[in-house]
Amino acid sequence: MAAMSSTATDPILLLIITGIATIGYFAVRKMFGHDSREPPLAPSSIPFIGHLVGLSRSSFDYYGELSKKVNVPIFTLALPGQKMYVVTQPDLVQKIQKQHKILAFPPIEAKFASAICGASKEAQAILAKNVNGDDGDHGLSMESYTAMRDALRPGPQLDDMNRHMIQEIAHALNTLQPAPKETKKIGIYAWLRGTITTATTRSVYGPMNPYDDKAIADAFWEFEGGLMSILVGVLPSITARKPTAARSKVANAFEAYYRAGGVEQASALAKLRYQAEINNGVPVEDIARYEVGGSIAIMVNTAPAAFWTLFFLFSHPGLLEEIREEVDACVATEGDTRTLDITTLKSSCPLLLSVYQEVLRHRSMGTSVREVMEDTYLDQWLLKKGAMLQMPSRVIHQDPALWGNDAADFDPRRFLAENRQNRAKDVCFRAFGGGKTLCPGRHFATNEVLAVVAVFIARLDLKPVGGVKWEMPTSKNTNVAAVVMEPDVDIEVEVTLRKGMEGLHWHVRLDGKGDRVFAMVTEDQEVQ
Repeated sequence: MAAMSSTATDPILLLIITGIATIGYFAVRKMFGHDSREPPLAPSSIPFIGHLVGLSRSSFDYYGELSKKVNVPIFTLALPGQKMYVVTQPDLVQKIQKQHKILAFPPIEAKFASAICGASKEAQAILAKNVNGDDGDHGLSMESYTAMRDALRPGPQLDDMNRHMIQEIAHALNTLQPAPKETKKIGIYAWLRGTITTATTRSVYGPMNPYDDKAIADAFWEFEGGLMSILVGVLPSITARKPTAARSKVANAFEAYYRAGGVEQASALAKLRYQAEINNGVPVEDIARYEVGGSIAIMVNTAPAAFWTLFFLFSHPGLLEEIREEVDACVATEGDTRTLDITTLKSSCPLLLSVYQEVLRHRSMGTSVREVMEDTYLDQWLLKKGAMLQMPSRVIHQDPALWGNDAADFDPRRFLAENRQNRAKDVCFRAFGGGKTLCPGRHFATNEVLAVVAVFIARLDLKPVGGVKWEMPTSKNTNVAAVVMEPDVDIEVEVTLRKGMEGLHWHVRLDGKGDRVFAMVTEDQEVQ
């Protein structure tokens, strides 16, 4: 009976196995299938998971490695559960930016925001309404974009933020400055991050700034450091326990801030964003959660940009002296008081500005992302609905065909006006993205970096502790939300008073002409 029973069930078992195999085949085919009209497939040494392995090993350099292998302007990555197209040429990027409804960013941002902020289902549903603006410029997504653009465009509202920020920077430098013939030792990146965190958040959130509590600021950076574990974790409350707990701590502080009326004394940026959320019925506890994510945009990239600018200035012989001459010429002297107007830097310090732009080109690793909302063509290539588009800035910024054979090198003079004919077109500079999703905070970030760097080099000297050579730290552990590479290790430095600066008092100000735009991107040139 036992033998007979076994023989009778074999066909059934075979049928089940065949069915599972068939379903699996079509699932894999759908996941990894490739239409000949799509961009060509990038080679993978390991089936199905090879590109994930490559991304984990090489991080932001992986796209560049693949680009050299396939040598086409757009190629396809087949990832488990997701098809991705990678664009490597600025001409195609410009065409993508013109199709911002079909090749869209807001739906991706909404998913990302909900995932990293831990928003409630109610808040996620509110954010999902008209997320791409297909029914007009209403809804939380569209109104939030408008709020940020209005608050951060050059003019009186941005000037107000800049003035608060500049005074905080000046105060931090007064505190840092050692007495004559004395030395202070600091980790330069840690000092910059702490200083810029305070200056930025006080200028945005006002006198009741939640980040004035060091425990809250520390919790934010704990959260920021664990973003990837939150995004990829199956149960982030368990697998990413520390960053999710840190996120909750910051969110609770923001909830208390809103309930106490702190936003009423804040910047136009904080007020307008808050009002857009209130108008769309977002519960206050979710407004607080979303603001934790919003803090990423205003805090994460400025400190590394300032760090690399100071690093290249002090590590390139002769460059520091040249730029000090530019900055010194902008300083007004009256008795023992020296005054620096930050707005004059934009018109009077071309080498400093060139260094800043080159830092962003050389150290940028951000990727513009879009979702394909419906099947469409990009030139001759078919893009399938549901696929993702990635436009990694580093591939474009490091392309010798665009920037010359020295594309991988740091050239402080690359962006000087007299070198315009020898460098890539302006559309090839992608540090702030472009099109509809061009970073609205680029003017504020530029003012902040210029203020920190210019006042620092005007007043202070620094060198690595022990007099060792400047060595560039690696950036392999840069966080997923960062656009500018973050150093893996800090550089311990000795800070001294610059020779000739003894007994001087410093004032740093903004003269009210904040609408003077430093045009780093094509869009800024078009509005001048």
